[in-house]
Amino acid sequence: MAGLGRTVLARHRMARLWGLGDRSKLASITPGLVLSHNEERDVDWAPFSTSNDGSIPRIITLESRAPFAPWENPDNGPTLSASIGHVLPPSLDEADAGEVASKGDLLPLSWQSLNHDSELLDPTLNPHVVVLTDALQLANRPGRLVEAIHVIKRRFPGALLWAPGIGGPDNCAVMSWFGIDLFDTTRSKQAEAHGAVLTWNGPRMRTENEPEIDHWAAALTETRSAISSQSLRELAQSQSLSSPRLVEHMRYNDILISSKEGVLSQIVDSAAALRVHSVESHSDPLILDWVKFIKEDYVSPQGLDDILILLPCSARKPYSYSRSHKSFHRAMNHNAAHEVMVTSPLGLVPRDLEEVWPAGHYDIPVTGDWTTDERIRVTQMIDALVSRNNYRLIINHSGMDYNSEIDVIDTRQGDSGTSHVALERLGQAVLDNMRVKRRSGERTNLDNFRSVARLHHLNDEWLDGVEIRGRFPRWKILKDGEQIAMWAPERGGFSLSKAGISILDAHNSLKRIHLKPNVKWKGDVNLVILESYDSSIRCGEDVLVMQGSQCIGSARAAAPAWEWEGTPGRLAKMHQRR
Repeated sequence: MAGLGRTVLARHRMARLWGLGDRSKLASITPGLVLSHNEERDVDWAPFSTSNDGSIPRIITLESRAPFAPWENPDNGPTLSASIGHVLPPSLDEADAGEVASKGDLLPLSWQSLNHDSELLDPTLNPHVVVLTDALQLANRPGRLVEAIHVIKRRFPGALLWAPGIGGPDNCAVMSWFGIDLFDTTRSKQAEAHGAVLTWNGPRMRTENEPEIDHWAAALTETRSAISSQSLRELAQSQSLSSPRLVEHMRYNDILISSKEGVLSQIVDSAAALRVHSVESHSDPLILDWVKFIKEDYVSPQGLDDILILLPCSARKPYSYSRSHKSFHRAMNHNAAHEVMVTSPLGLVPRDLEEVWPAGHYDIPVTGDWTTDERIRVTQMIDALVSRNNYRLIINHSGMDYNSEIDVIDTRQGDSGTSHVALERLGQAVLDNMRVKRRSGERTNLDNFRSVARLHHLNDEWLDGVEIRGRFPRWKILKDGEQIAMWAPERGGFSLSKAGISILDAHNSLKRIHLKPNVKWKGDVNLVILESYDSSIRCGEDVLVMQGSQCIGSARAAAPAWEWEGTPGRLAKMHQRR
């Protein structure tokens, strides 16, 4: 069977930057183009070419334009061929198409085959490239295109996906965001035939004496860069505004992502940011996931349920590092109330979770104005928080109106949060109403770490009986005098030590993956040695590595769980080996 060397170089949700060929000397990358007859482009932009024999049903061929399997052919290859079978329109999804597409390294699929072809469930089916043959028809049916893409990506996560006939420089970022890896120039040629040109911002008529611009190269460059920098969502959101249909696709994609587990990230690179620069961005599944957690699962630190203090957010993250929040702390001169920030788009961010993703990494334009939807979201989240706690009083310094059955003191009264009079009111409200002692620094750190553990781990029981030592910001977590973990501020999470693995194992505090018996684990976790895994694993998450009934260490997920069924290369990296 012909091979196709492919390595994931970067990923962002369902989008991936694939390197093709020998990983030590890559020959091309995706997203990229599939060229048709008589087209010429550098292999950097177009890793494949295609042809068909004109028969019925059609046989399509995908030819590599560089040595993507140099261990088999140092000059070129592989060349993949398949019969596409009989493809009926998506509207006839209940009908029998007759001859089905062939199954192999090149796998043609249609909406009908996704619904009816039982051979696709064969666990040995492991295509290198999947072709969504009726992508053009699906793109015109609400929700169908992104639904088909999601089914394909989850069933064949290790395959490149080509959706013929729908790609262009005007939607390259959007389609890549959904998970499409390969495009063709069909729409660009159609535009040229009518004297038009497809640009990043959509189609337009070509002007007289217009210079030649390679719009595909520009679009692919921007898209590849955005995947690498974890900013593809914002790029796709911006590009989608050129077409109502693209906005529609984006919304359906958000709905699908929100309903699936094992797609989002738990911990990201410290340079990554959640950029919320448009109203549409407020429906990002990452934001909805945070809102759901705070409303339904968040538990406030023990003993901080007497007074709730609502504070405004700040441009600087984490909030505690900002000048405004340093002013709030000086004014309050106390740390035994439950401080919760009121912010768009996340709604509420408790102080004890201000360093984690995405709370410590988001960016949004600040105008001081709240939309009706934002106010409703915040109010519902505060209501949920109040209903699960025994707050005696709410001190509201957020600037947003909030009414409750329990007493609320508005310390802003229309003034700026950092104004002298507002800070005086805040300090006086705390002084007059606090009934408990200040928390020690160690207690505060432990409260924060327990909250993070309840978010990132299955429970916080592994922190029972620990001591917090060391220096800000890299606090050491000790159990019986031995370090079991350290706070890593650049991760917004814990760095676990070898000594902590047995404790996490005993308390069932992390998700688990299982390696095949009799394999020697030396480094990366990949398909070759993997036996089973938790389907809810998020990228960046720490997991316990099991072999049989024995916990042999921990690893850090390099890919979310949706990829683990068939993606070649590293899925998780060894962190600790027992």
